[in-house]
Amino acid sequence: MTTDADLPADDILVNRLRSGDEAAFALILDTWSGSMLRLAQSFVSTPASAEEVLQDTWIAVIRGLDGFEGRAALKTWVFRILVNTAKKRGIKERRTIPFTSLIPEDSGPAAGPTRFQTSDDHYPGRRHSGREPHRRSDPENEAERTEIRSVIAAAMTELPDRSRIVLTLRDAEGYSSDEVCALLGITAGNQRVILHRARATVRSRLETYFTATGDTFARR
Repeated sequence: MTTDADLPADDILVNRLRSGDEAAFALILDTWSGSMLRLAQSFVSTPASAEEVLQDTWIAVIRGLDGFEGRAALKTWVFRILVNTAKKRGIKERRTIPFTSLIPEDSGPAAGPTRFQTSDDHYPGRRHSGREPHRRSDPENEAERTEIRSVIAAAMTELPDRSRIVLTLRDAEGYSSDEVCALLGITAGNQRVILHRARATVRSRLETYFTATGDTFARR
């Protein structure tokens, strides 16, 4: 499977795409579609709907190539089209406004600020390693790992849309803070707050799960 590092420079790639180079299109389709599909699933209700969002996005990309001005990276431009398409699809799917959407993104319980490293630390925004709980042993079988993934997935469904999307992009897809801000049109400070609170929510659910199943935590 190809990666971003395997792609030509944007100017070369755009020229190839505009000339109708099918190999160039297949290259970005193979490289980006997986991440795009997972991101689309954060906005819509079913995998089938996410597939349709992905298809509509690629059609919009092909039709809009002539208008691409290079002000952002090609990938950022493509993903912005995906986000806008998925947002519109998600809104249509909602017949009622979920209660969580009425709550400001920066409200609700979260881990205390002392549990996160500051901007002066080596990894700002991450939890202090000295306070990071961990299981005494790793999951011993696939069934247990599957159950833990289910707990994480359930916790993420309870997050407000923007929180779930930011968490997906940062922790599941590995995008940088700058990339997430560019894709979603949010400030760096807002992105940090959303990410911290989303991580705190998921972490709390995991702690509850491990406690309920008899697993203990130790502080490093």
